[in-house]
Amino acid sequence: MITYLKGNITHKTPTYIVVETGGVGYHVNISLHTYARIEKLETVKILTHLIIREDSHTLYGFAEEAERVLFLHLISVSGIGPATAQLLLSSMPPDEVRSAVISENAVAFGKVKGIGPKTAKRIILDLKDKLVKESGEEPLTILHQDNTIREEALSALVALGFSRIEVQKTLNKILKEQPVNNSVESLIKLALKHLS
Repeated sequence: MITYLKGNITHKTPTYIVVETGGVGYHVNISLHTYARIEKLETVKILTHLIIREDSHTLYGFAEEAERVLFLHLISVSGIGPATAQLLLSSMPPDEVRSAVISENAVAFGKVKGIGPKTAKRIILDLKDKLVKESGEEPLTILHQDNTIREEALSALVALGFSRIEVQKTLNKILKEQPVNNSVESLIKLALKHLS
C-alpha cells in the first residue's frame, strides 16, 4: 500500500495532481479541500489511499490525515464510491461533513450532486457512532430550528478563530443544559463565556 508520496508537483488541477518521485510521475486524485492547501506548493508530501479494481489502480491524495480518515469512512458506506466521496469532500470541508453526520443534519448533504436524502440518511446511520467516538463529541439530537441556530452559532464562532471541535463541544453542553435557546446571539454569548 502506498501511504504517502513526497516529490515535485509536475502538473496541478483542482481534481488531480501529478507527483514526480524517484523518476516516476504518479497521478493522484484530490478534493478541492486538498487543492486549496497545496495550490501554491511546488513540492509536496501527500497522504494517499490506493484503490485497486480489476481495470484500474487509482490513487487518492489528501493534504491531512483527518480528510483521509473521513474518505475511508465514506467509502465504507454502501452506495458511496471513491468518486462520490471525493465529490463530497470537495463540496464540504471535512469538519462540516463530520458536524453534519454527528448532528444528524441530512439537509447539509443536499448540496452535493449525487447524494439524495436516502444516501444522506445512510451516511449518518453508518458513520455517526464512529465519528462521535473519534471526536469525543457528545451526540445530540435537537429540533431542526435549534439545529439551524446551532449551525449559525458554530459558523460565527469558527469565523472568530475558535477551534470547530471545541465550539461543537461547548454548544452541545449549552444545549444539553438549556435545550430552549431562542436566538443565535444568546447562544454565541453563552458559548463565548465558556470558550474565553
